[in-house]
Amino acid sequence: MKSFFISHKNPILAVLVIVLLGGVYSFEQLKTSLFPEITFPKIKIIAEAELQPVDKMVLTVTRPLENAVKQVPDLQLVRSTTSRGSCELSAYMNPGADIDLSQQRIEAQIAKITASLPAGVNISVEKMNPSILPVSGYSLESHTKSAVELKKIADFTVKPFLSQVDGVSEIRVIGGKTKEYWIELDPQKMQVLGVSPEQINTTLSQTNFIKSNGYVSEFNYLYLSVTDATVKSKADLEELVLTRRGNRIVKFKDVATVKIQESVEYTRINANGKDGILIAVIKQPNANLVDLSKEMSLKVGKLKSILPAGVLIKPYYVQADFVNESVKSVRDSLWIGLALAIIVAIIFLRSLKASTTILITIPITLCLTVIALYFIGYSLNIMTLGAIAAAIGLIIDDAIVVVEQIHRTHEEHPEEPTVNLLSKAINYLFPAMLGSSISTIVIFIPFVLMTGVAGSYFQVMTNTMIITLVCSFFVTWMALPVVYLLLTKNSKQNTSNVKPIVHEVKSQKWVGYFFQRSYISFIFIVLLIVSIVFVFPRLETGFLPEMDEGSIVLDYATPPGTSLAETDRILREVEKELVKIPEVEAYSRRTGTQMGFFITEPNTGDYLIQLKHNRSKSTDDVIAEIRKHVESTQPALIVDFGQVIGDMLGDLMSSTQPIEVKIFGNDQEKLQELSRKVSDVVTHINGTADVFDGIILSGPTINILPNFNTLAQYGITPESFQMQVQTAMQGNLIGNLYDTQQLSPIRMVYPNSKSFGVADVSSLKIFLPDGRAIPIQNLAKVEIKSGNAEVERENLQSIGVVTARLDNRDLGSAMAAIQAAVTAKINLPSGYHIEYGGAYKEQQQSFSELLTILIASSLLVFSVILFLFKDFKIAFLILLIAVLGISGSYLALFITHTPLNVGSYTGLIMIVGIIGENAIFTFLQFKESLHEKSVDDAITFAISTRLRPKLMTALGAIIALMPLALGIGAGAQLHQPLAISVIGGFIIALPLLLIVLPSLIRKFYRKEITT
Repeated sequence: MKSFFISHKNPILAVLVIVLLGGVYSFEQLKTSLFPEITFPKIKIIAEAELQPVDKMVLTVTRPLENAVKQVPDLQLVRSTTSRGSCELSAYMNPGADIDLSQQRIEAQIAKITASLPAGVNISVEKMNPSILPVSGYSLESHTKSAVELKKIADFTVKPFLSQVDGVSEIRVIGGKTKEYWIELDPQKMQVLGVSPEQINTTLSQTNFIKSNGYVSEFNYLYLSVTDATVKSKADLEELVLTRRGNRIVKFKDVATVKIQESVEYTRINANGKDGILIAVIKQPNANLVDLSKEMSLKVGKLKSILPAGVLIKPYYVQADFVNESVKSVRDSLWIGLALAIIVAIIFLRSLKASTTILITIPITLCLTVIALYFIGYSLNIMTLGAIAAAIGLIIDDAIVVVEQIHRTHEEHPEEPTVNLLSKAINYLFPAMLGSSISTIVIFIPFVLMTGVAGSYFQVMTNTMIITLVCSFFVTWMALPVVYLLLTKNSKQNTSNVKPIVHEVKSQKWVGYFFQRSYISFIFIVLLIVSIVFVFPRLETGFLPEMDEGSIVLDYATPPGTSLAETDRILREVEKELVKIPEVEAYSRRTGTQMGFFITEPNTGDYLIQLKHNRSKSTDDVIAEIRKHVESTQPALIVDFGQVIGDMLGDLMSSTQPIEVKIFGNDQEKLQELSRKVSDVVTHINGTADVFDGIILSGPTINILPNFNTLAQYGITPESFQMQVQTAMQGNLIGNLYDTQQLSPIRMVYPNSKSFGVADVSSLKIFLPDGRAIPIQNLAKVEIKSGNAEVERENLQSIGVVTARLDNRDLGSAMAAIQAAVTAKINLPSGYHIEYGGAYKEQQQSFSELLTILIASSLLVFSVILFLFKDFKIAFLILLIAVLGISGSYLALFITHTPLNVGSYTGLIMIVGIIGENAIFTFLQFKESLHEKSVDDAITFAISTRLRPKLMTALGAIIALMPLALGIGAGAQLHQPLAISVIGGFIIALPLLLIVLPSLIRKFYRKEITT
């Protein structure tokens, strides 16, 4: 080793410089995002079939699609929601399935049954990943422009201009109205001239076209002949010839009035109380969110200068603000923790050289880690940064152990040259360094077993930890000695003129006191076991750690069948309450549409509420206040609150709500009855909010049942009959006019169609082919029916779904109370059963997987120790000590009221490896000392020797994790449970390593003979 460090000092130094420069370059090049770019094993299919009733949709669209999707390999389950005119299917694939291939297979299966589906069904298939949701949004407002003009500006100015920004996948324009040409029919003139609506439709379809006639070649030129019969203006439309009556030519203007109108829309967009248009920015999957946001802000600044006077564009949501704040908070926590840990090293070592070595080594480790992340394609996100911050304690541990060994060797042999001391220290520690590093790395390997959303994100975190620890090992082993040499003058000789002072390890008397009274250790072990048994059932439990994002999603629904105008009126009353809340900075509202990929009724929608950065209340407190205002002023409004990113993760999972009770059965009415009962039970459970029985009724329906015999007698086809009814109510799109830059729809309507009411249906007249008209009552029966409820199905069976959110209560205790209450109060008929889904199901699955991972990690640590020392006894002792350290994590979580969730569970698993790592060094010291000392003296010497590094590593790691444990700043809250769990384990690890381990070693090794 001596020759290696001397002969390779310069090459290693050059490599270190390259690593530092490469780390800085890689850090600048790394993409920044909130979460890793992961495509979840979920594919969503939305089918729209005009406005068919729910029962017809289930029969003709939903079931055929379910059966088609069910045939796709790797399918776990398929879930569907059917509403009036549309259905939404969610296909959940098995973990590890190729989502791109699965999407292609689903599309192929759907293509096979397309011919058997109703005509005009429009099907969209999307794989679910964070990139399908907007990363920023802007509102386009004007006091002078109409909704049509504003939409045109959005489509032809804003959209193409903003699409030029690198990394943009789509600029989505939401809201506004399209320009339409309305042919408003005059029934009296039509009857006089013998013209029917069908004739007008046929005339336009046979006239409004442009077609090629072929080529004409003459005088070396090739001419393209085109017949252009397109309608290009309102005047062209009016002059179109319908028919000839004797010598008279009948034109459109003779039987109708052509008007320019706004399109018929069943959505309403509002930004900060003003009608407008929302511009949503969708980024490409691998785009750098922060860079995209910066460029978008600059582009919007330039856009303002080219927008017409009186048109304003304002941001209402910028995810990059929260991402920047989150990444900065976690990064600051990392650097603050590192600085505090260095201070601990200085205090304990009292050596500027040793402390400087640690200070230089750790940035080298971080740079090497960043280079590795860059080359494997990871982004700089809250999970990778959090992993590095959480691993800082282990990085410092590696550096401190080696520097302390070198420093102590120097203290014990001050007369020897540094090169020799360095060689001795590294040679002595290398087996333990290798074993301890492997023991902390292997604990993260079983995380490949984790599935679902938690698995997707936390595998990135644990992979980053593995990379960080591997980099830490190589830097500590190869680079740290070279850095120490560089900081040492005349390292090849001892040039000190001062008589060297030998610092022997001070024997710690208290060690003998404890291991001679082993009953103390056994009592401590029993107390720890009892604490685990007592604390574990009383721990609060959750799923994913929560963050305070500073933005709120408020989903709402007015009573079924409420008109768009009435819904808008109710919501404007809600907005009067919103602006009274001082923490609200801005909001946007969608009615009849939503932010995600969903089917949405005209009486439903959502708000995106942005809160002020400087506020005294948390987001949860503001949600509680808004809920109180809304429920007191608009009791008929059904509301559901969440946070943007939390809802996004929910969309990517099975449910946006943490609590989900699923009732399986066959009869829809019975399911609704049971859903109401379960909803009532859940409502009365303490700690639940936004309880919803899952019954979504569509509005009332006017059923028009034609008499086919009568229609045939009059020569009217059912299709013509339906077309005339639709013309009277909403109008029929019968073509497009080739307007400037766009195709403007042509809609055929009857007069007063905007004010058409229920009573007008009975007085409607239907035209015969010869132009005469007769009352609809002679041709059909008209009846009014109440609306049907949406139909939910899972794996081809109908279900009722009751959902709720949590309000100041943990998921585990709330679900336990719900399950007990449902079991006691709900009597299920034969053939019906209840399952619990939502975040609770994901939690149970993750906890089961994490328990398996904990066992696997413990066995791997056991195997590493067994390979290192080839002794079952010590492998068992160290594993016992490591597992007992979990009690400290449990106690820390219990005392701080921190839920046991995926993050804190990961901390438990880390503690096993950390304690195992420290125990390896202690036993190595003991084993080496046995060559010269008795068992008791060897134990005392081993503990006395390892006391300083143990205290340094424990205090260093605790202080390094403290900023994360305090959860200061956005994003840090995600890793707070993990940090608290690890700190608690470290605190209990000290007495376990310093008192219990020596007692157990003496108990098992007292008969050892010194050799």
